[in-house]
Amino acid sequence: MRAYLTNLPLPIVLLFAAGFAMFVPAVVGSAMNVHQTARVFLYAGILVLIIAALIGFAMQTGRSEGTARTHLVTLLLAYLWLPLILAIPMDEAVGNTRFINVYFDMVSAMTTTGAQVFEAARLDPAIQLWRGLVGWLGGLMIWITAVAVLAPLNLGGYEVTSEAHVQGQVVAGGAQMRAASASERLRHNTLRLAPIYGGLTLLLALLLMGSGVPPLVASIHAMSTLATSGISPLESFKGQPAGILGEALIFVFFIFALSRRSFASGFGPDLPMRLAKDREIRIAIFAVVVLPTLLFARHWLGALEVNELSDGVAALNALWGSIFTVMSFLTTTGFVSESWADARNWSGLPTPGLVLIGLVLMGGGVATTAGGVKLLRVYALYKHGVREMGKLTHPHSVAGAGRLGRRIRREGAYIAWIFFMLFVLSMAATMIALSLAGLNFQRSMVLAIAALTTTGPLAQVAAESPISYFLLTDAAKLILAAAMIIGRMETLVLIALFNPAFWRN
Repeated sequence: MRAYLTNLPLPIVLLFAAGFAMFVPAVVGSAMNVHQTARVFLYAGILVLIIAALIGFAMQTGRSEGTARTHLVTLLLAYLWLPLILAIPMDEAVGNTRFINVYFDMVSAMTTTGAQVFEAARLDPAIQLWRGLVGWLGGLMIWITAVAVLAPLNLGGYEVTSEAHVQGQVVAGGAQMRAASASERLRHNTLRLAPIYGGLTLLLALLLMGSGVPPLVASIHAMSTLATSGISPLESFKGQPAGILGEALIFVFFIFALSRRSFASGFGPDLPMRLAKDREIRIAIFAVVVLPTLLFARHWLGALEVNELSDGVAALNALWGSIFTVMSFLTTTGFVSESWADARNWSGLPTPGLVLIGLVLMGGGVATTAGGVKLLRVYALYKHGVREMGKLTHPHSVAGAGRLGRRIRREGAYIAWIFFMLFVLSMAATMIALSLAGLNFQRSMVLAIAALTTTGPLAQVAAESPISYFLLTDAAKLILAAAMIIGRMETLVLIALFNPAFWRN
């Protein structure tokens, strides 16, 4: 049995994971007396496991060892075919809908985008849990593959600090590539990271339940926070039992989407020191401090104009709403504070969409579940810009910060700029495609950024009026589904797959 499991190729492992995951909503649906939904997920889970087992037996002989490159291709293809499997029970359970809507929803969940296709009131609790669980598993897959597959290939943000040459072929690996096969690294990192990921999710869920959040809502919000999917069974955070306390608990766990150092090296006594020195954490703190301060200053000036300076509670609510929402969109989660409406009313800015768009474009940390350009690339561009301005004043100066600092300012900034340009070109291409599908400029821009940064809830708050994913045409949904996959895999990774030098030994 152990040999059978060890020799399973990655696509079959993913198929097994999908089958076992379907039993969770089956159990929850049965416990909550939603028996029709429970039966659908139970039968679908059994069917998927049988198919996976049979294919696994057929592929036990004559299989060559997978490489990091083949696993990268498998990961890309998984975002295409696995949502088809995941959508089968949901399509039957939701009923009275077309399959493309369910498929789009599953692509959104698996890529941790969290685009809300169906209204929350339409889905029963078991289906809501299924959406959150798929997003959570998608986040776990990102954690594992980023370390086991992308890191040895100097992709996914690792290229900013790696020692590979910028020009010429991609340097795949060094000691780590020679030390273990890609399959062994996947198994090792799964055993190392899955308990951390699951333990953090369980801890947040228990804390939310302790603060008064119902168990189902607490579980989905905990999974969505760690996966940065933004999936919620509630229409909004407004009126939830935990209030600001629940938001504060979620806010603390956003840190795991800002830097891989918050979880990759354990939770020893040196963790605060590691986080204090982390470049991504520092630039995130800068954004979370500066932006709410500027917005609060605007709130305060607005209050002076209408003689509401004495309302300290409204001021604090506005400040907290800005802080939580800024951090949420910086990590590309997309949760909106219940005090965000107070912040907008206080400032007189009804739709501060450009601020949120700028945040999701920055994104979270490298090798985390967050999307966007990534903080490390932003940091590299910032350091390069500071160095260039310094050279204008002192042309012959020599900068410090050691070998790594010079690497980030030079080659790292070069690659970061290339990625940023590729990201902008991807956004332009997506906007053009959406315009051809019948959307106007504003909606095309918001939806393109939401898909490429994997921040589905952006469509609800960035435009003048909320954009409904359900009402989009089929062509627009397919375009956005492709954009979500591109945003999750990153354009640089996709270009590497088509580079002949990437495949040479």
